[in-house]
Amino acid sequence: MAQDSDKLRSKDWFRGDPKTSFIHRSWMKIEGVPDHEFNGKPVIGICNTWSELTPCNAHFRELAEMVKRGIFEAGGFPVEFPVMSLGEPIMRPTTMLFRNLVSMDVEESIRANPMDGVVLLAGCDKTTPSTMMGAISCDLPTLVVSGGPMLNGKFRGEDIGSGTDVWRFSEDLRAGKMTEHEFAEAEACMSRSAGHCMTMGTASTMACMVEALGMTLSGGAAIPAADSRRKALAQIAGNRIVEMVAEDIRPSQILTREAFENSIMVNAAVGGSTNLVVHLLALAGRCGIELTLEDFDKLGSHLPLLVNLMPSGEYLMEDFYYAGGLPVVIQELKHLLHMDALTINGRTHAENTEGAECFNRDVIATFDEPVQKEVGIAVLRGNLAEDGAIIKPSAATPELLTHKGRAVVFEDIEDLHARIDDPNLDVDESCVLVLKGAGPRGYPGMAEVGNMPMPQKMVEKGVRDMVRISDGRMSGTAYGTVVLHTSPESAIGGALALVQNDDIIELDVPNRRIHLEVSNEELEKRRAAWTPTPAPLTERGYARMYVEHVQQAHLGVDFDFLVGKSGTKVTREAH
Repeated sequence: MAQDSDKLRSKDWFRGDPKTSFIHRSWMKIEGVPDHEFNGKPVIGICNTWSELTPCNAHFRELAEMVKRGIFEAGGFPVEFPVMSLGEPIMRPTTMLFRNLVSMDVEESIRANPMDGVVLLAGCDKTTPSTMMGAISCDLPTLVVSGGPMLNGKFRGEDIGSGTDVWRFSEDLRAGKMTEHEFAEAEACMSRSAGHCMTMGTASTMACMVEALGMTLSGGAAIPAADSRRKALAQIAGNRIVEMVAEDIRPSQILTREAFENSIMVNAAVGGSTNLVVHLLALAGRCGIELTLEDFDKLGSHLPLLVNLMPSGEYLMEDFYYAGGLPVVIQELKHLLHMDALTINGRTHAENTEGAECFNRDVIATFDEPVQKEVGIAVLRGNLAEDGAIIKPSAATPELLTHKGRAVVFEDIEDLHARIDDPNLDVDESCVLVLKGAGPRGYPGMAEVGNMPMPQKMVEKGVRDMVRISDGRMSGTAYGTVVLHTSPESAIGGALALVQNDDIIELDVPNRRIHLEVSNEELEKRRAAWTPTPAPLTERGYARMYVEHVQQAHLGVDFDFLVGKSGTKVTREAH
């Protein structure tokens, strides 16, 4: 499609006021850019989250070159730019503390520079939602290229999954079932290629989310990072973003209410991460789409699990791709999904997935014969979570989904570390482990500490799961009967803050209930005596801004002043 260069946003920079355009062009020529690149070509920003401190995205330099090749091929002018990169396995206290910061980085970088369209290179857990949040707030033609998952881990004759088997090996080491040597050996065996977690952890969930939303090329979510088809997809994406600029296809046209509903349902079917909830809510907020926790329960909780991947199943992302990938899942759900929803290639889900074929039913089951029935993310409410909490039944112990037990309370993460392995800890397998101070403001950043380790005395007894409750998150690779995102959080006086040792807590997932068996009178007495504990290192800088403006989990943990969008208009010149 021919490009109307007079309508390009970049025209104001490179073909506008003579003096100002002189400055912009002249300094760009430092990089060897010839005159013809400024002559009406669409300028495509490549937002690269490459970093050696983000191992999952360490191959993005090569991927960016493939995107550039596609942009040049289609007649565009590519400009690669960096943004803060969030390395999930490396950063402390949690990458979630910085998700909103990256979204601001992306938004302001796009708005302030002469871009007509944007390609987001993302993969590791928060790099996908953060870059999308920023780009959506600008609403330029945008698409996402995921970095892809690692190849399957291989350890002593069996496949092992990133994250999921870390938790398993760690417990085996503590129980004496695995030696220090074996534990160390597994490190290299698990992470043996470029890419993000190859389990259906948060990174793979985000890739599936983006495809279900229609913001990436169909079939791209599951291609392994090391597979040459990942690079081919990146080049095609470069072609397509130039076409999108010509067609003026923007995120606001793709990210409709129907698109978000599709993503919730697809997430249930693939056994996606609980982290999807806070990210999808935040994305919806940027789009002006009304989305609530109830939507996750209503649309997703009663759907079957179709994808047999860790942590809910036994296979890995490489197997998922070879079995047919997400297009097969979408076809299995076609009677429920909005198949007429538009995607970034200008076609609908129905058109994109027509003829999708499954090559391994052990990996991707049919809707009528699923891996598990009715195990999508469930939303719980009660006096312990007035604004909601969530649980992932597919990764839980079925017998514990209805449970009543005595609370063993940890006031913060330091208290947990100090006492969890104490042989004198008053705990048995029927107890409910409670962790406070793990929410958005309390940690700060709502860390992935909700899947608390089993107490040492329980590990020695062979116990591998107990009911655990917190206002934090857990890794998408994790498993267990874990209640998460309890809202309001303990740091602002939510009921979780008032729980004491030996209180009785009832979990009733079938009836969506989480209840603290303490009278209202007693709770009010405790509330009157409660005093907040300031989160550490929040006296200055970004952390201070974070705790002052972050929303609660049921709202998506975005900043209150970032909800909505500002577009791309810049009315004042720089020189």
